[in-house]
Amino acid sequence: MINKTIFISGTPCTGKTTISQILFDKLNLKENWYVKLIKTNELAFGNDLILGRDPEKDYKIVDIENLDKAFNNQKNEFFKQNKNKNKLLIFEGHLSHFCSGADKVIILRAHPDKLKIRLSDRNYTSSKINENLLSEALAVCSVEAYEKYGDNTCEIDVTDKSPEDVLDIICKIICHDLSYPVGEVDFIEWVLKK
Repeated sequence: MINKTIFISGTPCTGKTTISQILFDKLNLKENWYVKLIKTNELAFGNDLILGRDPEKDYKIVDIENLDKAFNNQKNEFFKQNKNKNKLLIFEGHLSHFCSGADKVIILRAHPDKLKIRLSDRNYTSSKINENLLSEALAVCSVEAYEKYGDNTCEIDVTDKSPEDVLDIICKIICHDLSYPVGEVDFIEWVLKK
């Protein structure tokens, strides 16, 4: 039996929500799987975990400590159910890697040139685009996740992969404990060109 909790995190617009939903939909259709998808933003807003707004960067500040508690309460309830099935709990969002309880943390990475197009298409401001591009080039989410989870952190370069290719890699990580170590995805050349 597989009983795992995975976190899917990364810079905005790397595909976390899309991939998490596809993974949930695919495994949820299988008879021997019991799957739950929790989205960090929905959990934070639904439990009134917004502390305020950052006036300089104009984003909502989430109470990470209580987000972690709310997540782990749902996790504990989830794993009490359907004992005769493979269980997978997916926690998706760019703040998930700050929480506790993951068996694997999967950071989705995208080359800053491609990420810039995605962020622009979502009408991010130029300052938010630049902040996220630099964050991605410097692997900020990967470093943060690695500091908490060490070798249980994986990175996937999704730049030129289809959602199906990414899904295949994630399934291998989940079912076969394959590793995609932090540090193998490197976009630092993008910073050096600037």
